[in-house]
Amino acid sequence: MIEYLNSFQLFTDKEINEFIKLTQTRLLKKGDYYMTQNEICNSLSFVKSGIFRSFYYSNNDDEITYCFTFPDNLLMAYSSFISENKSEENIQCLTDAEIISIAKEDLQTLAKSNNNWLMFLKNIAEKEYVELEKWIFNHQKDKAQQRYLDLITKQPKYIKEIPLHYIASYLGITQRHLSRIRANINY
Repeated sequence: MIEYLNSFQLFTDKEINEFIKLTQTRLLKKGDYYMTQNEICNSLSFVKSGIFRSFYYSNNDDEITYCFTFPDNLLMAYSSFISENKSEENIQCLTDAEIISIAKEDLQTLAKSNNNWLMFLKNIAEKEYVELEKWIFNHQKDKAQQRYLDLITKQPKYIKEIPLHYIASYLGITQRHLSRIRANINY
């Protein structure tokens, strides 16, 4: 978490220590939920270890996985976090996990007292927007095989821990189609 905060090149050691004092560490087991649909996301978390999937239910009650969150990344239902409305998504652990969380209220207090934290929140908003745009473009222009190759290239260490039906859902294809793609790729 300290390395992550230092990567923004905004904070002094004292500011980071103040932040750390406001955090809580949580251990979650495989299958646990970080949050479920209709809850309001009132904390920002950092994934120290573990893999999470974000999903929603289609009109047919099918689970649609649209995001994976890996270690050293932030975890939250961002639209719920900023709007304080109920979330449409569920966030579930795919492995045992450890997260470090700070309450939104504490983060807002930091931002009111120090512009560096306000800049941090601005950077997070920009990153979330860029990631969303990239996801939309990739799902519209790239074929499933290319999206799968991108996933295994970016996360080779963790990809084997994700059940194939979640990967297929993320790619927007059937598990059978994913099997064909995997058969055509030489690892």
